[in-house]
Amino acid sequence: MDSDQQPSRLRAESAPALSQDIFERAAALKQAGQPFVLATVVWSQRPTSAKPGAKGIVTADGALFGWVGGSCAQPAVVQEALKALQDGRPRILRLEPEGQPAGDRRDVVVVPMTCHSGGALEIFLEPFLPPLQLVVFGESPVAEALIRLGQAMGYRVLAVRPGASGLPVPGADVTLATLELDGLLHGRQTVAVVATMGLYDEEAVERALRAGSAFVALVASRRRFEVVRSALEASGLSPDLLARVKAPAGLDIGATEPEEIAVSILAEIIAHKSTLVPLAAMVEPTAEPAESATALDPVCGMAVEIATSRYAAEYEGHRYYFCCPACRRRFLASPTEYLSRIQKA
Repeated sequence: MDSDQQPSRLRAESAPALSQDIFERAAALKQAGQPFVLATVVWSQRPTSAKPGAKGIVTADGALFGWVGGSCAQPAVVQEALKALQDGRPRILRLEPEGQPAGDRRDVVVVPMTCHSGGALEIFLEPFLPPLQLVVFGESPVAEALIRLGQAMGYRVLAVRPGASGLPVPGADVTLATLELDGLLHGRQTVAVVATMGLYDEEAVERALRAGSAFVALVASRRRFEVVRSALEASGLSPDLLARVKAPAGLDIGATEPEEIAVSILAEIIAHKSTLVPLAAMVEPTAEPAESATALDPVCGMAVEIATSRYAAEYEGHRYYFCCPACRRRFLASPTEYLSRIQKA
């Protein structure tokens, strides 16, 4: 695999220096609340340029920093890392010449290794996602308890108290004196709890939904919620948005005290977080690429960026792009074979 590889843009002269740089970058990304995937080579079969312990970072925009293999490995690592950011699940990426199914190893994704020199790699992809963002509306005892418990659970807590003094609320990372949420929920996994005790329920629920919260819990009775729902329908909110609202808030555990109600609400968030709040919402959206920005390698099926691709070939008036020289050579040796595969797919 060595002969067909190109060096990573941040390949270091020594493994310890590279690992230190990777960890420093990871710490900076976590501090900034940016999602990323830590890729670690856990197994290799010679000949390979990346050895066990080699590390890299893939960010949400598809950039790869570090060294986890050459041009044959990098596209697959980036592609699978972005999938890990979407679903939040770690996995092992196995690259091998045969590309055989992983059998009963459900956490293993197998991709054919197309480098001429052969070799195989297993790379552990571990997504790191920013902490859940909890938006709490109101100054009620339940709201106070939610802020305290949310902080203890490591959530990023936003306390929303329109008309308040503007002084920081103890336990909250951000205190807002208005209902303006635009931009604050963007790119973060967010749930909202409206615990205003009827003061501005309708407006708080509407602002949370329109700002992008995928789950809004309303501390109110079912009868009160019907009134709120009617008002929100009259304001033009769609049924899809209203379906994100849960009322009464929390699991039915017989809670009566403010702290108990707060616990029941947080328990409901934990129980349904993966389904109620899509993890894909955490990845910062990027500008939609033009339709021709990428092309599929007809040999291995990897997505190749046309603008940066080093390997291309013309055949019958059409230009094809490849992830590495080995794929290009295989295609030129038998183009009809690979084009027929594409047509069948």
